[in-house]
Amino acid sequence: MMSSKKAPNPIDVHVGSRVRLRRMMLGMSQEKLGEALGITFQQIQKYEKGTNRIGASRLQHIATVLKVPVAFFFEDAPGTPDEAAGFGEAKPASYVVDFLSSSEGLSLNKAFVRIEDPKVRRRVVDLVRALAGEEV
Repeated sequence: MMSSKKAPNPIDVHVGSRVRLRRMMLGMSQEKLGEALGITFQQIQKYEKGTNRIGASRLQHIATVLKVPVAFFFEDAPGTPDEAAGFGEAKPASYVVDFLSSSEGLSLNKAFVRIEDPKVRRRVVDLVRALAGEEV
């Protein structure tokens, strides 16, 4: 046997990536999240990569700190049947997650949500659609 190291479980990797996504959406550092949980930023890194599994009580604590329901971390998880959504809202398309995972998407989203005037927000959307070549 060459190596006893196992590949991380795909669910652990997915949950970790969702922790990272939400942490970044809030503009929170790994250090700050670790501090709130009473653990090191290195442990947060391991969680986010999926190399360390997050226990149920710790995941509940993370959800509280990041202000999302625990279910957020499992959205679009690998091997999740479509029926699991039940009568809930349709799952967000993966392009939304990809967009919010990019630095440009994250920056754009953070700036956009700070615009308080709904008319200005609408005009920004119209501008972006026009730049993309869509009919406005």
